Amino acid sequence: MVFSSALIGLREGLEAALVVSILVAFLVKTDRRHALKFVWPGVGAAVLLSVAVGAILTYSTAQLSFEHQELLGGSLSIVAVAFVTAMIFWMRKASKQMAAELRGKMEDALNVGPAAVLLLSFLAVGREGLETAVFFYSAVQTAQSDTIQPLIGFVVGIAAAIVIAYLLYRGAVRFNLAKFFTVTGVLLVFVAAGVLGYGLHDLQEAGFIPGLTTLAFDASSSLPETSWYGALLKGIFNYSQQTTVLQAIAWVAYVVIVLPLFLKPTKKKTVTAEAAAAAVKE
Repeated sequence: MVFSSALIGLREGLEAALVVSILVAFLVKTDRRHALKFVWPGVGAAVLLSVAVGAILTYSTAQLSFEHQELLGGSLSIVAVAFVTAMIFWMRKASKQMAAELRGKMEDALNVGPAAVLLLSFLAVGREGLETAVFFYSAVQTAQSDTIQPLIGFVVGIAAAIVIAYLLYRGAVRFNLAKFFTVTGVLLVFVAAGVLGYGLHDLQEAGFIPGLTTLAFDASSSLPETSWYGALLKGIFNYSQQTTVLQAIAWVAYVVIVLPLFLKPTKKKTVTAEAAAAAVKE
């Protein structure tokens, strides 16, 4: 659970941190540092909103009945899968144009006024933050209300993302950013498949979808979740020792469809960390 949460935190955090770096570098490069005082409140507000949404989702649902908790948890898990899928494909396509688009939006915001600059910063970071809040709630549901492990994972991942983005900004590190997003994207496909299966299981427990007692396999004796290897599989891929037929079909179908599409070669040039750092500094 720590690994999958850290992976999501790293991806979401790096995207948000790169966005902030590009906006800050643009203002510094164009000698409009005075606008920075409007960027940071927008970023701070987005972070606070994300934390608040995550906390509300995680702790307010405790008052719901078991069936309603499972229904909400299963629904948000599926939403989280949609976010993960959109995120890995969006970053694959948009990474090259992201800097130019953000600089253009900031130029327009500067022409409008301080409120527009603050709003742009808020929206640019808020999207990543709200996605992370939904992921966190889904991770807590998967961990069966244990908030510590998912929280540790997200904090570690986001902290690492901030450090990497800062080092890229300063030109202190050089690595192939495209390969980084490809590798983490592949891992996230398997994480998302597990979240999808768990979300469907929640919906089955809520009675919203039938088939709870129709198992594809029961590995309780040979591969229990309480063993270290079972816990490892559960933490990374949301493995369930008692997997229903619907869960198994959904897991396989998601991986078989999404993974080849994600790995399909594109004609666009790869994005290296040098290129990313240059884009930030332009």
